[in-house]
Amino acid sequence: MSDENKEYPLYPALSEAAAEEAQQLMDGFKVKLKSLCEEVLGDLYAGISMYIESDHWQNYRNEIMDGMCDYGNRKVQGAHDFKRIRQAILKEHRADIIEDLNQDMVQEIAALKKQIEYMEESRRGYR
Repeated sequence: MSDENKEYPLYPALSEAAAEEAQQLMDGFKVKLKSLCEEVLGDLYAGISMYIESDHWQNYRNEIMDGMCDYGNRKVQGAHDFKRIRQAILKEHRADIIEDLNQDMVQEIAALKKQIEYMEESRRGYR
């Protein structure tokens, strides 16, 4: 037993043959692990990444839409930015915005008429 082994008996030195066998075991493990990693990453890239990417973009879009749709954000996000956004949208799309707002109001009026008719019919039925 060498002097080193006497000082640390729980950590004996490997014989040359045992050290070579351990190295071969480690090298084989590396090859298997690398192959497994490539397979798993390939599955991840081919089968899942498109969903992760589209989910990421959907989340990003939702953040932007939340900022644009919640007019109360102008106090937090910067009134100046919202002023520029309003002006640019109105300048570029004024006719489309007015037409869309008019169509929204036509649809709302039709829905309210249906609701009034339903309420009147319901009220007549209770008399």
